[in-house]
Amino acid sequence: MTVGPDRLDPTDARLLLALREDPRASVMALSQRLGLARNTVQTRLARLDAAGVLAPFDRRVRPEALGYRLGAYATVQVAQRSLTDVSDALAEIPEVLEVTGLSGAADLLVQVAAVDADDLWRITEQVLAIPGVQRLDTALAMRRFVEYRTAPLLDRAAD
Repeated sequence: MTVGPDRLDPTDARLLLALREDPRASVMALSQRLGLARNTVQTRLARLDAAGVLAPFDRRVRPEALGYRLGAYATVQVAQRSLTDVSDALAEIPEVLEVTGLSGAADLLVQVAAVDADDLWRITEQVLAIPGVQRLDTALAMRRFVEYRTAPLLDRAAD
């Protein structure tokens, strides 16, 4: 298997960099570009996908294109032993884009997309109504200075 417990090999990294540059590239085009056999590329892509290395497609869709122009991050404090129930309830709110467990004072970091301030208010009220949620602090996302990226890490792994 090309994917180790916590690392990609240089060939996998080069393959992912090529996909980053041309996400619609065919297996044949990738094999020619990388100087690998078509079956090698196909097998590696299948293994990367099965190992969960490739993020879901919806990671590429911007909420703004769907009318959700306001982004926010909320830190949530949760009652002890309610983390799973609260996380499951958050997953049922369509505007919740991502939930990450944290160490420190807050238990969860929740990324939210909203149409406007009134919509964000509605969403925060929904979150506060979840049994086990003790406190919610919200910060508006004003501007993205660095886009989500993995290319610098892939470059390092490819060398």
